Amino acid sequence: MDLHQTIRRILKEETQEPKILKLPSLDFFDKDPEIAWEIIQKIVERKGNPLYSIEGDLDLRNTLIESLGNLQSVGGFLSLRYTPIESLGNLQSVVGALDLRVTPISKKYTEGQIRQMVDVKGDIYL
Repeated sequence: MDLHQTIRRILKEETQEPKILKLPSLDFFDKDPEIAWEIIQKIVERKGNPLYSIEGDLDLRNTLIESLGNLQSVGGFLSLRYTPIESLGNLQSVVGALDLRVTPISKKYTEGQIRQMVDVKGDIYL
């Protein structure tokens, strides 16, 4: 299935009860993480901003993201390094490591406090 077919399938899915929208990793949508993230945000917006998950790694370092909104889980590594992120939104789990170095969150919370907010299976880098 190519990118356009997958996007069409995601947009056409009808849900009768609240369900988590499952999306592939960023590199499926584009090699440039910022462009891929914009595509994902457009899909999520068109679906009515449901809770959603990313199946693979999510590398948003050096982007202008301030909150993860309705992102519920990441199936791999999550890098928010060098971002102005102030909130993890609805994020509940990260299967890999969580990189928060050089962010407002890294100054505000300890590793223990972050682990109470989000189930991180890997390391947390502050």
